[in-house]
Amino acid sequence: MSNPAEEVLDVVDEQDRVLGTAPRGEVYRLGLTHRCVFVLVRDPAGRIFVHRRTDTKLFAPGAYDMFVGGVVGTGETYAEASVREAEEELGVSGIAPRHLFKFLYREEKLSWWCDMYEAEWDGPVHPQESEVAWHTWLTPEELDGLLAREAFVSDGLEAYRRYLELRAA
Repeated sequence: MSNPAEEVLDVVDEQDRVLGTAPRGEVYRLGLTHRCVFVLVRDPAGRIFVHRRTDTKLFAPGAYDMFVGGVVGTGETYAEASVREAEEELGVSGIAPRHLFKFLYREEKLSWWCDMYEAEWDGPVHPQESEVAWHTWLTPEELDGLLAREAFVSDGLEAYRRYLELRAA
């Protein structure tokens, strides 16, 4: 789709039940609850794929993120979206995300369901230029340093906090 604001999304309630559909631009403008997927991608050495979003993104332009992912399209399952988004953003095929957990994220007048996945990728990546301005693989310690210096997407920060809690349990 040439204009992301025109992409049609499912609008859902606080129990993640579909209420209807609306274009992404309208969903954002009206603060309608929708669905997103997050995939934390590690290489075999345990390093995490980290990137800076392009300045043209509708949400959090130019911010850093430790997840690939995005909105779930109308009629698409979370699992389908996790594969599609990871493969699109990394420029790969054959990735197999594993489901971790789901939570409802709220920020000011916005809210969305975040379905969390983790995947391992052992090969080159060719990030989507329209989505990824810069990328690298960082150890968790290196990521901690970048987190202290740079602005990250707010929902990604919350998801990463929950991810670390899950791993520590």
